[in-house]
Amino acid sequence: MAERERKKEEVRKRLEEASRMKKAKKGFLTPERKKKLRKLLMMKAAEDLKQQQMLKEQERQRILQERIIPLPDLDNEDDLEAVYEEIRERLIELESENYDVSYIVRQKDFEINELTIAVNDLRGKFVKPTLKKVSKTEGKFDKLKKKEATKVDFRAQLKVVDKNEFALDEEDTEKKEKAAWAK
Repeated sequence: MAERERKKEEVRKRLEEASRMKKAKKGFLTPERKKKLRKLLMMKAAEDLKQQQMLKEQERQRILQERIIPLPDLDNEDDLEAVYEEIRERLIELESENYDVSYIVRQKDFEINELTIAVNDLRGKFVKPTLKKVSKTEGKFDKLKKKEATKVDFRAQLKVVDKNEFALDEEDTEKKEKAAWAK
C-alpha cells in the first residue's frame, strides 16, 4: 500500500511538473507583453516612415536645385537676346522631358490596368460596374416616344395622284379594243 501511494505521488509530481512546463512555454507572451510589443512596433514603423519622408524631401530639394537655374540680372545684361535664347532652350528641353515622363507614366498605368484585369480573370473576381440611378418616369416617357416613333403613317407619306389622268387613257384603249372586237 505504501509503495502504491508512493508511485501515485510520483506520477502526480511528474504531471504537475509537465503542466508547469507547458504553462511556462505558453505564458511567455502575455497580453501585456503583446500590447507593449505592438506599441513598440508601431513606434518603430512611425519613426521609419518619418525618416523615409525626410529622405524623399531631401532628394526632392536636391533635384529641384539641380533643375532650377537662377535667373540672370537683366539690368546688367547687354545681350538680352542671348539670355532669351538660353531660357528658351532650357524651357524646350524641360518640356520634352515632361512629355517623355508623362508618356512613360501613361504606358505604366495602362500596363498596370491590363495586369490587374488579367489577375482578376485568373482569380475569377470581376469588378462590378456601378450602375446609374434612373428614374422610372423617364424610362416610361422614353418607351412611349419609341412606340410613337415605330408607328409609321404610310398613308400620309403616299404621293397624291390624280385619277382622271390615267382614266382617260384606259377608256380610249378600251373603246378601241371593243370597237375592233365588235366588228
